[in-house]
Amino acid sequence: MQSTLEIVSRIAKGDSTVLITGESGVGKELMARAIHDQSVRATRPFVAVNCGALTETLLESELFGHAKGSFTGADKDRPGLFEAAIGGILFLDEIGEVPPGMQVKLLRALQEREVRRVGENRFRPTDVRIVAATNRNLTDEIAAGRFRQDLYYRLRVIELHVPPLRERHEDILPLAMLFLNKLAGNRECPITGFTQDALDLLLRYNWPGNVRELQSAVEHAVTMCRDGLIDYSDLPGELRAMLLKPAPVVVDDIRPLEEVERDYIQGVLLAVGGNKVLAAKKLNIGIATLYRKIRRNNHHAFCQSEVKCLEPANKIS
Repeated sequence: MQSTLEIVSRIAKGDSTVLITGESGVGKELMARAIHDQSVRATRPFVAVNCGALTETLLESELFGHAKGSFTGADKDRPGLFEAAIGGILFLDEIGEVPPGMQVKLLRALQEREVRRVGENRFRPTDVRIVAATNRNLTDEIAAGRFRQDLYYRLRVIELHVPPLRERHEDILPLAMLFLNKLAGNRECPITGFTQDALDLLLRYNWPGNVRELQSAVEHAVTMCRDGLIDYSDLPGELRAMLLKPAPVVVDDIRPLEEVERDYIQGVLLAVGGNKVLAAKKLNIGIATLYRKIRRNNHHAFCQSEVKCLEPANKIS
């Protein structure tokens, strides 16, 4: 995931429209906020809206604003989110849920960089950077006639794909600490981190609910924790149940045992901050054995890269 974070840093320096894709709960809004916080617009507003939570009429009023008397209940002029986000970033979450009629109006607002409030005749200029997100495959939606291709290309000037958390184990502990620092700041008894058993459990869990589930698990643990460190017993039951379950039977995509061992050792080293003595203790092996495994794995990775380099460029099959 380090490469994704580096991409975020590069994206933040520009001003192009960004489309963030990935499964539900992978942290697309976190990425959008990271783009905002590292950009020249960081001191200006970050405004987010869930496009899938509103009807077409409400979404138009929410984004573009409305004039007094334009519809029942419109008792005063109201600016929309485009105007509220001027100078900053407008985050359009669940962009794939926008109805076709609204897609046309949104496309015009992006192209012309101006909006017209509902019930008004004049256009108002806007200076916002658009970051959109979806868990849908928009190319499939285009093929099905549910999403405009021209809007897709207008939004996807830069695409940032966020992999699921199960594919980015190196992010689990930094994210867990990020959520802990946010949640535990107001406690009388400060929580400074996690026990090693809790860290091991966080790394072993598959996180089907992605970053959203991790945040919820840390919040649960903060509530249950009675000491200065979160222990595995403070974590939600579905995580602790892993300790009681036998290892699942793998029927597809069987990985070599050597590769699984290499990944696990790397995860343990990350969890203990690179302390090889502590890692060997946790793995219940001697320090010499750990060094031998590290050397073997590094040599294997080198050999693999050498094999790829030696393969013919135009191999005939």
